[in-house]
Amino acid sequence: MKYKLGDFVRFVDEKMEGFVTRIIDDNMIGVTGEDDFEIPVLASKVTTVHGYEPAGASKSKVEEAIIATGEFKTKGVYIGVANDAKANSVVHFYIINETSFQLLASLTTDKQNSFKGEFGGVVKPQSTEKIYSAQLADLQLWPKFIFQVIYHTTHNTQPPAPLVVNEKFKAKDFSGTKKQIPLLNQQGWLIQLDEPEVIIDAQKLKESFFKSPEEKIVVEKPTSEVDLHIEKLRDDYQFLDSSEMLNIQLAHFHKALDAAIVHQLPEIIFIHGAGNGTLRHEIHKLLGKHQKVETFMDARKEKFGYGATRVVLK
Repeated sequence: MKYKLGDFVRFVDEKMEGFVTRIIDDNMIGVTGEDDFEIPVLASKVTTVHGYEPAGASKSKVEEAIIATGEFKTKGVYIGVANDAKANSVVHFYIINETSFQLLASLTTDKQNSFKGEFGGVVKPQSTEKIYSAQLADLQLWPKFIFQVIYHTTHNTQPPAPLVVNEKFKAKDFSGTKKQIPLLNQQGWLIQLDEPEVIIDAQKLKESFFKSPEEKIVVEKPTSEVDLHIEKLRDDYQFLDSSEMLNIQLAHFHKALDAAIVHQLPEIIFIHGAGNGTLRHEIHKLLGKHQKVETFMDARKEKFGYGATRVVLK
């Protein structure tokens, strides 16, 4: 298969173009156009549009410079995962080199003991290279990733030991908030390969067992309206089943209600949506038994319909 996820292609027999968003088999691909619909098509019926460069493609052409000893950076090797700028269902993997070393990097995938070399090459200091692409919705089917890195420099600096990192990604790895990926100028997820060694301070560990009773847990004051829609609470909600979503929403409800009681708020509104009514029913059942709840009712219907509950606290 000569095409990769994220390639920009044009149909041979029609005035259509788009991005490769799925590799179906050796002969078929899925192409998504401006209307966001994915069309299955024979690979022989499209052609690559030359000149298109994906967002985040490495632009660094600078050779390793002579670096002053005090400025030589030895840490900062990451894998950055970012959505394609045009085909949002596709994610691209980049190796991010924030160090002053040149890196000889390799990626091999392992799918049920079937190994495939996906990338091998040099990553210059302070630069990035795209090494892999995949459908985020197919995360459960992704292979195991084997990252290998060797360090090189002409500078008078001892290189670190080679890195070998095996990673089988799960939904929780993409549950955190996206952050700015260094050197890539894109939002995404960041995994550090050269994690610093954990040094255990015995004295601090001992002190942690003898915390002063005066130390208090700071409870943040909640807003007057708490939105419990799952997409507001987790970025990875599309990978969760209904029971997991409900547990997350109820945990957030408990946390906000407890915080409202601690801060002695007179009332608080929980926005749970109408939906099938399960979350609303569970919240009302819990409120009915809570000793600190004076009463509760549907919040302003003109604003929320039947999708929110107003809770009056004692």
